[in-house]
Parts: sequence; C-alpha cells; structure tokens
Amino acid sequence: VQLQASGGGSVQTGGSLRLSCAASGFDFEDYAIAWFRQAPGKQREAVSCINSAGGTSYYLNSIKGRFTISRDNAKNKVYLQMNRLKPEDTAVYYCNLRVVGNDYWGQGTLVTVSS
Repeated sequence: VQLQASGGGSVQTGGSLRLSCAASGFDFEDYAIAWFRQAPGKQREAVSCINSAGGTSYYLNSIKGRFTISRDNAKNKVYLQMNRLKPEDTAVYYCNLRVVGNDYWGQGTLVTVSS
C-alpha cells in the first residue's frame, strides 16, 4: 500500500489549496479514504472521510462548509479542496487507509496559513 499526499503550501488567511492523495497497491475503488491532520504540538485528528462510492462519510466540525472531499476512482486519487483557510488549519495533512484495523499513512503534506 502506498499513499502519497501532495498539494500543500503556504497561503494567507482566506486562501485556498487543493490536496491530492495518490494511492496504489490495493483495490482503491473498494475502500474509504480519510484525510487527517496534525498541527504542531497537537494530536492527529480526522478531517474528512469519503466512502468507496464517493459519498462523504465525515467532516470535522471546524471545516464544514470550507473543505470538500472527493475522489476519482479511475485515477486512484482522493482530493481535499480547502477554501477560506484559517491559521488554525495549519498542519501536516495525511491521507489514510484503514483495513481491518490496520492503518496506512502517506508521508503528509504541510499546509501553512498565515494571518
């Protein structure tokens, strides 16, 4: 299993970024994929999750209405469109696959939002 997140960067408050997670090594279309984030000094938290068919399973309350998760099963990719970014969104963002209790993580991509 390989998960590779990309698309992070530095933006000002109110800006937008689109994260991508490229997946390989498993039957992508059969699994839900999640985005997590970890801010400096804080625990990793789940941001959003999308099921295998593209229906959204979960959004963290603090990002509802600003972030949108989507997937393209033909490309084995999951996306996280992040709009109206805030300094508190600053974190390393990871994509995650959970299979029968085993967690697989990509290397993460850093998002920095300045005020």
